[in-house]
Amino acid sequence: MKKVLLLVFVSVLFSVGLVFAGGSSEGEASETEAPLRVAMELQFPPFETADTEGNPTGISVQIAQELGEYLGREVEIIPTAWTGLIPAVQAGNVDIVISSMSITEERSKTIDFSIPYASWGLYLLAAKDSPIESFNDLNAPGRVVAVKAGTTGESLARRSITEGEIRSFEDVAACVLEVAQGKADAFIYDALTVYESWEQTKDSTRMILDTIEGTKANLGMGIQKGNDELREQVNEFIRMMRAEDRFNEIANPYVGEIKEVFAEYDIPFFFDL
Repeated sequence: MKKVLLLVFVSVLFSVGLVFAGGSSEGEASETEAPLRVAMELQFPPFETADTEGNPTGISVQIAQELGEYLGREVEIIPTAWTGLIPAVQAGNVDIVISSMSITEERSKTIDFSIPYASWGLYLLAAKDSPIESFNDLNAPGRVVAVKAGTTGESLARRSITEGEIRSFEDVAACVLEVAQGKADAFIYDALTVYESWEQTKDSTRMILDTIEGTKANLGMGIQKGNDELREQVNEFIRMMRAEDRFNEIANPYVGEIKEVFAEYDIPFFFDL
């Protein structure tokens, strides 16, 4: 009997020791072993998109995977609509947003951001027959601008355009179609999207690749407010990646031709901070 009692006692001590060591007698993963849940809107190739089988792919997906390796955590990509990215972080349904999101004062009221890892400005995809030559030309009676809901392009338009009409859409394709069909004078977005959209609609659109004044913005990774430990870990990861030029290494296979266009128009590339 004494031997049985001793074995039970040792077994209990072993189980308790596992708990305090971060393990579990039921094989549950500890907090540090939990998957890193990354929210992305998979509608921005070649940064965030899905392959023909629906699997997440692109530059941001690879960055997320590298972050997971750095943290020692598996990565789970959570496809999320653009307007749902910030609410997902706020509610704790995901750990981080890595989705080409600009750091803005308004967004920083609801979530925290990492240090910048990329930057860009805003440009115009214009209808070929529209007389506009700049963003300021859109602020006039009869002018129509297409914007994607929840983006910095929409914020800019609503702040600055008082005379023209603003039409908001949920996705990029709808905005481009509005311009290509001549229903809008222009669509406001980043240079990469403007270029790729123009490539697909050359007969009906044109690019205005002069950076809209005051729109240079940094991109950051969004984290729930108060999660300072993860934010500092992510900041260290970004510093390491920038020091080793890893962001450009990841991007180069996706954007070789586009980088040449950026250079031609004297547009700094995303990771050239």
